[in-house]
Amino acid sequence: MAAARDESLRARIEVARGDRDADLLLANARVVNVFTGEIASANVAIAGTRVAGVSPALRRGREVIDLGGACVVPGLVDAHLHVESSHLVPAEFARAVVPLGTTAVVTDPHEIANVLGLEGVRYMIEASRGLPLDVFVMVPSSVPATDMETAGAALGPAEIRTALGFERTIGLAEVMNFPGVVGADARVLEKIAEAPGRPVDGHAPRLRGPGLQAYAAAGIESDHECTTLEEAREKLRCGLWLFIREGSAARNLEALLPAVTDATHPRVAFACDDRSAADILAEGHVDHVVRTAIRKGLDPVRAITLATLNPARRFGLPFRGAVAPGYSADLVVTRDLADLRASLVLKDGRVAARDGELVLGPIAGAAGGAGVPAESVRVTPLSGDAFRIAARGPRARAIEIVPDQIVTRSAVVAVRAVDGAVAADPANDVAKIAVVERHRASGRVGRGLVKGFGIRNGALASTFAHDSHNLVVLGDSDDDMLAAARRVIEMQGGFAVVSGGRVSSELALPIAGILSPRPFEEVARAEKGLVEACRALGVVPRVPFLTLAFLALPVIPELKITDFGLVDVVNFRLVDLFDV
Repeated sequence: MAAARDESLRARIEVARGDRDADLLLANARVVNVFTGEIASANVAIAGTRVAGVSPALRRGREVIDLGGACVVPGLVDAHLHVESSHLVPAEFARAVVPLGTTAVVTDPHEIANVLGLEGVRYMIEASRGLPLDVFVMVPSSVPATDMETAGAALGPAEIRTALGFERTIGLAEVMNFPGVVGADARVLEKIAEAPGRPVDGHAPRLRGPGLQAYAAAGIESDHECTTLEEAREKLRCGLWLFIREGSAARNLEALLPAVTDATHPRVAFACDDRSAADILAEGHVDHVVRTAIRKGLDPVRAITLATLNPARRFGLPFRGAVAPGYSADLVVTRDLADLRASLVLKDGRVAARDGELVLGPIAGAAGGAGVPAESVRVTPLSGDAFRIAARGPRARAIEIVPDQIVTRSAVVAVRAVDGAVAADPANDVAKIAVVERHRASGRVGRGLVKGFGIRNGALASTFAHDSHNLVVLGDSDDDMLAAARRVIEMQGGFAVVSGGRVSSELALPIAGILSPRPFEEVARAEKGLVEACRALGVVPRVPFLTLAFLALPVIPELKITDFGLVDVVNFRLVDLFDV
């Protein structure tokens, strides 16, 4: 092994000197230098998996690709995401994003961990082995996110210690219980203490002032939950890395882009967080974020740096994120730097994708699901009155949707009562919502109201519901809500849209109730069909099921719902629907 390594290094040095043919020479390129901000004409000589040299003087290669003046940029890196939010198994996720220029991702598999615990983390690591995509894993720190919901598993300090020993685990993922950190909760601090010297990511929406100071003092190093420029600047002042998120449900790029300055840009990176297969197919992945940033006025080289060198430096990934001697030959070739459409993608010095198609294979584990329990959706049979809410007053709390955000408002609405029970009020855009515990068949159901979803004459149900992934159902008819819930239970997880008692669109997610084994394109088409079915019912949010998923996440202000009931996230406590 040592001899082979020495020979590889020697060969790279000889190629860099011009004394040996490169394995691959990218000739007549315009190379983007993320260290200096320059774009220079050069040839890129590759030896093995690394770049040996970048110079017009390097002209020898066993294989030569003449780029004819096209630009070469580093492979794109997603600084923070959940692969599970695409509903694709890792192999299909790679097939979707590598042709777009993504060559590495830093993922937090807490979605599947909330269902299956450490076995879910192991599954994601094993299923991403051998892909033309580097999948680095941050160990989930918040399973469950709070004690006000029921998850399928719990990861304490001992489990985190074990997971940090798994291959490709590089740090501790987003610490979502920020009130616990600020309050010095011993259970939360014990988890942070398990990762000394490792990156520790944060998750602290709207946290500012002394609370933010305390959060940073605990060793939290980043945040991807900023929604305002002032919040972003304050977190940068505290030394946190700013991950600017542009996902499917939460789009924060435009609001936060002014935070990127000559002084701050070395501490900023781009992240997709939660991005659906349909959006990846229609818009792109990290390339879409870079493209959008450039269109909004950010210098193209700086935008690329935020998606390459910066995330590599943040996570201590050596010799990544640049087109430079000794760096990994993870490269993207594009004719138009501002548009950033990849005509060629190289992974470890080999052509991985060409003109939007993956060519490096075969992909291991493409079927996915191996080792995952066949049945993870366990629900006590739902009765006809499962979603009935007794009317106990003229007014009630409601979760109010904020367009293109995952934060919500806590609203108060007039109650429409029918036969002593709360009914949806479509005329005032008030729907009913319920969260059904689905891991232990406890029969527990949390019930509430949602304002701003726009649904009329139907319901939708899902077992993908951040982060505990209980069964969440929303609609303006108890009967349709019941039909939608029963359908996703029958599918052992997934999405369903129902109107008039009939299922109009669905997508089965039988792997842990959150992933599909189907090909990327089929999942994307099914997601598009679900959105169209929702639009027919008047649904307003651009990504209905991701928006629905976040309504059940009790660490995002202001009001959310779990199987225990309504959660006042600002004060971190359960509240009564009618206590207004």
